[in-house]
Amino acid sequence: MAFSSNAGHPAARAADAGADAGRRSLPEPSPLYAGTGLDVWTMMNQAAAEVGAVNLGQGFMSFPPQGFIRRAAQQALDENAHNQYAPPRGRAALLEQIAARFSPGLGRQLDPAGEISVHAGANEALLSVFTAFLTHGQGHEVILMEPAFDQYAPNIAMAGGKPVYVPLRVQAAADKVISSNDWKLDMAELEAAVSPKTRIIVLNTPHNPVGKVFTREELAQIGAVAERHNLLVLADEVYEHLTYGCDHVSIASLPRMWERTVTVGSAGKLLGVTGWRVGWAIGPRALIQPTLAAHTRIVFTANTPLQEGVASAMRQAASNGFYEDQRQEYQRRRNRLMEIFDDAGLPYVVPDGAYYLLVNASAVRVPQDYPFPEGISSRGPNFRLAYFFIREFGVSGIPPAEFYCEPHRHLAGDYVRFAFCKTDEGLDAAAVALQKLKRHLQSE
Repeated sequence: MAFSSNAGHPAARAADAGADAGRRSLPEPSPLYAGTGLDVWTMMNQAAAEVGAVNLGQGFMSFPPQGFIRRAAQQALDENAHNQYAPPRGRAALLEQIAARFSPGLGRQLDPAGEISVHAGANEALLSVFTAFLTHGQGHEVILMEPAFDQYAPNIAMAGGKPVYVPLRVQAAADKVISSNDWKLDMAELEAAVSPKTRIIVLNTPHNPVGKVFTREELAQIGAVAERHNLLVLADEVYEHLTYGCDHVSIASLPRMWERTVTVGSAGKLLGVTGWRVGWAIGPRALIQPTLAAHTRIVFTANTPLQEGVASAMRQAASNGFYEDQRQEYQRRRNRLMEIFDDAGLPYVVPDGAYYLLVNASAVRVPQDYPFPEGISSRGPNFRLAYFFIREFGVSGIPPAEFYCEPHRHLAGDYVRFAFCKTDEGLDAAAVALQKLKRHLQSE
């Protein structure tokens, strides 16, 4: 059967052109995402892969989870009921294990049915809290302590809020080895950042990337500001199990703070399985219920089999010594990475918690005519320094400038963040690669 068309006829072409002229253009992307380039993690991972650099950048583990943790997930998959939707609040077995682990530190018996919600990773838990308590068009503000994990600000913007930044200030000579406790929050500066539109203070302890573990006294002072202005505290405590020589204190355990605090945790960090994307939020019913409602609209539910796998792994870890063994292993890796930079001749911030080492690389000579790619060069000197480490020394890190707002980026100085959640072989390879660094140190 033959088909005829007059599409090539001049009159038809003119009609099409007229229709195109009157047709609306495709919608433009939201300003929140329109100008977004490569995220820092992809940028540095790609640069590292190009030269086969030792990846001490992103905080994922380069060693496998313990066998009992892997088996817990495998066994969960074999149960047919574990492969269907979970309740939005979370699987009962996991809620019970979260309550069992965190009740002692919070000084209260948690109710699994009302004071905990399970999320698709800690980041989704954070987004759910912001979504629940910020309102578009109201100018609601959230105070962030810098350096601040780079997911906080976009999550706040997505929920209709505005981040307000208060930086930690270094109270020691940064050209020497210093303690993470030398990074201090100026309480007067925190108080001054509060406005009538402030809704939430975000607290990260143990802190990424500094490794600071806030003391009970510091937490009490932060809590006093929140209480004075009737603010919520969103406590990101995903590294609570990794402290070295000091104790982690949950701000929600302090007097009068439970009622105004949501505490966020992560199975990825707790068990060394960052790809499982299981996290949780803990708090009073009045805060968890709206958080759960937001979660239900964001993702509806977290994946079922890995919730069950996490529950089983946490049940076993409570009695098999896993948490203390893991803490000691991370402390050993921390000490090894500090020795590596001692040998290389660069000072650093000794972390009291988490698994990152901030290294002060101000003594490294970077040639002014070094051929940086435009995508790196345009992001500023801290990005150029991290890229130089990758290309010239074969070791990747993360530029902490990414954890600051634009007016405060200079506070990142010449620091580079390195992760020590890596194999011994990876750390040994970094030690060998960083021998090349010595040729680039400025003379005294």
